Amino acid sequence: MAEFHITGKTALTGEIPVRGAKNSALKAIASIPLFSGPLRIKNLPAIEDVMRMTDLLKDIGAKVEMKGERELLIDPSNLKGKELNKEIAQRLRASIVATGPLLARQKKISSPYPGGCVIGKRPIDLFIEGFRALGAKVQVSESGFEARAEKLTGAHFTFKKVSVTGTETLMMAAALAHGKTVLLNSAMEPEIPYLAEFLNTAGAHIKGAGTPSIEIMGTGGKLLHSRSSFVTIPDRVEAGSFLAIGALLGSGLTITHCNPAHLEVPLAMLQNAGVAIERGSDWMRVSRPKKIIAFDLQTREYPGFPTDLQAPFVVLLTQALGQSIVFEAVFDGRLNYIDDLNRMGAHITPSDPRRITISGPTHLRGRQIDSPDLRAGLAFVIAALVAKGESVVRNIYQIDRGYERIEERLSAVGMKIKRVG
Repeated sequence: MAEFHITGKTALTGEIPVRGAKNSALKAIASIPLFSGPLRIKNLPAIEDVMRMTDLLKDIGAKVEMKGERELLIDPSNLKGKELNKEIAQRLRASIVATGPLLARQKKISSPYPGGCVIGKRPIDLFIEGFRALGAKVQVSESGFEARAEKLTGAHFTFKKVSVTGTETLMMAAALAHGKTVLLNSAMEPEIPYLAEFLNTAGAHIKGAGTPSIEIMGTGGKLLHSRSSFVTIPDRVEAGSFLAIGALLGSGLTITHCNPAHLEVPLAMLQNAGVAIERGSDWMRVSRPKKIIAFDLQTREYPGFPTDLQAPFVVLLTQALGQSIVFEAVFDGRLNYIDDLNRMGAHITPSDPRRITISGPTHLRGRQIDSPDLRAGLAFVIAALVAKGESVVRNIYQIDRGYERIEERLSAVGMKIKRVG
């Protein structure tokens, strides 16, 4: 099994590019059943989860051609399957998003419960309730669910809990429905309006994406026709993680190919903590301050603080002066990595499964650690960067799921990191 060997305490300088967003790319690939003909997707991150999603579509009949390292041409013309491959879906949390477009096209979908990592199985109650609201008959079993609908019919549906994947899944299903659908309490993450705008260029009629109320006038079963390429937006989670790295050990670290407007809350937190940050329309420059002032954070749905940045910022707060409280309000199981940070020398005290108190700054020491999931995995890489001595981060398969050859980009700006095995 491959692992990262990292020697800490090295200053980072130069430019580090941000790749295309995983959460944008996966939803674009999942939208393929909505289209009558080929769709070209550009600026894809070369990561494990993207390959899994394309494999999921290939398994049900889509033709996939690689057009360079970060570009795909996908043709759904001969798409026949109605059942998502169990082995692939159970290793991909985002597989559930494909069920909406597939149900809208094929009138039937059978799906296992999605998996992916140790933060748990993705709850599917919102998806089932949404499909039923659109007129589908849904049967649930211990292993998954099956939905049928001769036609989907527009409806008013309120999410009982804000859900990014739920919003995207039902928005895409409703795009081919008969009549008008209104989705209330919708998620507002940047990937959602970007996807909606692209679908609109292909013949969909979606208004309000990026707000809590989305209105979709369905095409009545008419498939969409791509008139342009889908260009994946920059990964705001990766950019935010690089911000944390720059605040810890940056010496004029410049983050390129990003969109700072998607990171207003993390940027404000860092600046209030004493970190000097310059920014342009597609770049940010950050350097380590003499001291970082401790601050509290609570994860929220967008435009709040992203849950996917919680772990990297916890590492940052171990080096901040004072006491910080972190509350994970979005996902259960997202604080499963703190024992390993404490073994490295951090002072983190759990109050309950969602709340921790961090006292800093502390001196971290290198050690061997296993990545439990992709976000905590990158947090361990960051912890190793500020630790004294050498660290070995294992199970980096989890990191590869979401970050494209992260060691090469970090090495290019001065980090002593190498992949072994």
